[in-house]
Amino acid sequence: MAAVSETDVQFWMAKALSWGQATSCSTLLDTSRHLDYLKSFLQQVLLGLQQMSSTSEAMKTFPFVGQFLGRLCWNPCVIADERSQRLLLRCLSCLYSAEPLDAVERKANTWVKNMLCHLISEEDGSVSHATVKHAGSSPKRYHSEALQKVVSLMTEEVIKSCEGLPKTSARCSNENIHTMSTACVALVTCPQMAPLIGALLKHSMLCGSSCLNQEFIKEVSKALISKRLVLEDEAVVTLWCLSPTCLEGAAVSLLESVLSDHESMTQSLDKHVNDSLLPQASADYCHIFLTVNEIYRNVLTEIDENLALRALVQVFTACFLQRVTGQKPQDRLPLRAFFPNVTPRLLSPLLTAPSEVPREAWLDHLSWIRSLLQSVTENEEAGGDVRAYETVFEAWFLLVQCGYWVDTAVELLVLAVPENAEPLLWLLTFFHHPTNRGHQRSQQTAVAKEAWTHLRILFLSRPPPPSHLGAVKELLSSSLSTNLALHLFSNFAIFSHGPVSIITEITDKVLTEAAVKRRALWILASIRCRLNSAASRDDRVHSRLRTLQDTLLQT
Repeated sequence: MAAVSETDVQFWMAKALSWGQATSCSTLLDTSRHLDYLKSFLQQVLLGLQQMSSTSEAMKTFPFVGQFLGRLCWNPCVIADERSQRLLLRCLSCLYSAEPLDAVERKANTWVKNMLCHLISEEDGSVSHATVKHAGSSPKRYHSEALQKVVSLMTEEVIKSCEGLPKTSARCSNENIHTMSTACVALVTCPQMAPLIGALLKHSMLCGSSCLNQEFIKEVSKALISKRLVLEDEAVVTLWCLSPTCLEGAAVSLLESVLSDHESMTQSLDKHVNDSLLPQASADYCHIFLTVNEIYRNVLTEIDENLALRALVQVFTACFLQRVTGQKPQDRLPLRAFFPNVTPRLLSPLLTAPSEVPREAWLDHLSWIRSLLQSVTENEEAGGDVRAYETVFEAWFLLVQCGYWVDTAVELLVLAVPENAEPLLWLLTFFHHPTNRGHQRSQQTAVAKEAWTHLRILFLSRPPPPSHLGAVKELLSSSLSTNLALHLFSNFAIFSHGPVSIITEITDKVLTEAAVKRRALWILASIRCRLNSAASRDDRVHSRLRTLQDTLLQT
């Protein structure tokens, strides 16, 4: 057939013979390098076989096909590649006769059955029996262990190549490392390759040299983002350092999972963020934090009122700060390096966690934060230039990142006396309405005070006054005050001293819209994460929080 040239047949038959069962490093490397070309040849063979009217005709037209396919079926490197294995299976299926016409076709059927059994199952067959007799294991296990053994030898070679060398002039074999990474390109999704991939990535960081094949880095990044490759945490972080695309993919993947608004996410946001490895990696590598932060910062400029995004930014920053403060002083970068765009005087009060400040000093600390933020906004309120607006935005973004201080302010508002409420209400208003277009900030502060007044009466009176229920419900229905009123409502429900039955009753009557309930769940998620990181635990508060979450999820 013209589809398969004699030259190609001779070349690939020679390769199949020389590769054998690929139990050496050099054979594995050569097989890996040729996998893409092999798949193209197998595709040609498949097209030719599909045109045959019978197995006998196929064997006459392609006399090499049985020996060729049979040898490839025993090569662990070839069958580890999903597409190669699929092509082998389809080629073998073309050689099977539904109604064999003679002894040749019946014998071919037996052989095909054995090969198919060998490739896709653990069932007994003549080939399987031969394998068990030879290696004492099933075909799948035999090939997996054969490939694992070769990969183990190569991994050991990579690890040793960059260990403490006796001579300072000694250098790693970059050419060999590049060759190995090239060989891995076609097999990055094969589970047995993960240790070698991890060792190659680690080698690149330890030796400080970029000797990895760029296509290897690209394919590993794609496989990791698509969850077709599992690597150790250290290897993942190393890949992020080598591949900005992979790092961005991880940050976007976390963002998308949060914005998808899964119910479980609102109940375990801090765990989900920590499991992403991004806070840990950000604490160790400043450029990773800056990259992730910039992605979330840019998204926040587009959907600044999205509470799921705000919760993610807040929890990510909190998890990151926990990691940084847990580092040894000599290994720790100054926090200024992670927040280069923010006015330095804001960093200390905002980056200090509430758990590090005595509770009796919270009001003074928040008043200090308010005064600093208010001074930043003075130029904007006076009709400042673009630079003034950028300064306000950066200050507001830091407040969102450190949103636990806003949560703390709203918690204090639940039991605050009127004379202490003003700075707390200003902070809450600035958090939800940072711009002052049309002098809206004073109007929003008035709305915040109105909501606070209604909620105080609502949660203190028995039974809840209908007029105040209606007023709060109206504030929650307004696009200008929904998030602010929800923030206050959630904290009153958790931290007020009324019975749980009253809290549930008020919640059922006020939070009736599904969209409002979803928003409330994200506010509760932020509060929950702050409480989890607090030095002390109030079981009553945690119990009320769980009750409120369950109420919103069930209705």
